[in-house]
Amino acid sequence: MNVIFLGAPGAGKGTQGALIAERFGLTRISTGDLLRDAVRRGTPLGQKAKAYMDAGELVPDDVILGLVREVLTHGEGAKGGILLDGFPRTIPQAEGLDALLDELGRPLDAVVVIDVPDEVLVKRLSGRRSCANCGAIYNIYFEPPRVPGICDVCGGALVERADDAAETVRRRLQVYREQTAPLIRYYEAGPTRVYTVDGDAPVEEVQRAIVRALES
Repeated sequence: MNVIFLGAPGAGKGTQGALIAERFGLTRISTGDLLRDAVRRGTPLGQKAKAYMDAGELVPDDVILGLVREVLTHGEGAKGGILLDGFPRTIPQAEGLDALLDELGRPLDAVVVIDVPDEVLVKRLSGRRSCANCGAIYNIYFEPPRVPGICDVCGGALVERADDAAETVRRRLQVYREQTAPLIRYYEAGPTRVYTVDGDAPVEEVQRAIVRALES
């Protein structure tokens, strides 16, 4: 099974993607993770992407498609089913992905849309903090550390990602509504089944809704 997860930043695509990939034996491909890894390693693609990510803008299609092609042909996603988390984000990316999947003989089976109100998304993202040492994730509104600014796990300092600042979050949501949301109509007009689930619910409830959709 080959599946796409769509949703605004902070909708829970990463959390649900990991759970659903394990449930169905899929390889989860997160372009966000791929991009952050490329930025961390300072690759040419990573350097090009960093300026866009820090400003809350979408990374150019040629960068994203290049990373996805590599992982689908030579990486972990070369065999078996895949779950694409956070990609495509624009209709040109979707068209590029369609061409790539056709080339590889790997049809798309389903698109899952995780829907969450904007006001909830702003709190989820602007409240997010990560440990600079061990990478543990917290949220100052929903899952705060025991001591403000200090990681419960290792005692390291908690930091805010540049693209999680409140102003940048609102810009990211605006970009999503303008450029990514039309993908829902794009896929609804094609042969792929599209399922929309309520993402403003406990993780377990969202997971059950997605499982029911995919098993149908």
